[in-house]
Amino acid sequence: MNRICIIGISGKLGQYMTQHALKQGYEVVGVCRPESVGKLDHFGDRITIFPGRTDDREVVQKAVDGCDGVLTVLAPWGVDNYASGTAQAVLDFAEPDARLIFSCGWHITKDGKDVFSFKLRFVEWLFKWLGPLLRLVDLNDQIEAARRIFASDRLWTVVRGSDLEEGPGDGLPVWAEHVGDPVLASNLTKRTDFALFMVHALTDDRLIHEAPAIIGRATASARTALALAVDG
Repeated sequence: MNRICIIGISGKLGQYMTQHALKQGYEVVGVCRPESVGKLDHFGDRITIFPGRTDDREVVQKAVDGCDGVLTVLAPWGVDNYASGTAQAVLDFAEPDARLIFSCGWHITKDGKDVFSFKLRFVEWLFKWLGPLLRLVDLNDQIEAARRIFASDRLWTVVRGSDLEEGPGDGLPVWAEHVGDPVLASNLTKRTDFALFMVHALTDDRLIHEAPAIIGRATASARTALALAVDG
């Protein structure tokens, strides 16, 4: 795998993914809104930018051409089917054998077997109803985007992130198949480590057609689980 595309490259997660991908020797192209291109000036000529909305099908089609992998930030912004439009464009135009890695939150469920805390369910409910009213976010659209991905026969992975924080990385996050697994109890991941997992998923075939829920490996719940695994 040599050339990858990052959809949503100018955001914090996108820039961290770019750093990790360049460090690992990938050729990186990306899509971001024209007004955000300046945020990427520090990468210089090491990356190629396709300015445009991430749900602009024509822009996405050009950007993913010839790419072995596509990393997509499924942002739930606005109320105009932004996330589902982005996901559909990637599914439609990525190369047939490309690895497609999507990011979202824990609220996404692939098989209905996740166990959500009362707090998480309340926050999800709040954003589902208030977000569209305020015309800021639409979690229902992000859920629709994930539904389309899960129904696809493409080589996809949907990485579900916990709460995020800035700071030096702790290494590759730990993951579980379902939210509610004790390993995830700490509910915190460094943003740079989330990005690292996204890049890692490009070449980890165990993650094909999976929706791993991730947690920082230095968190208390992850350390406990790792210690138990070693003792076992």
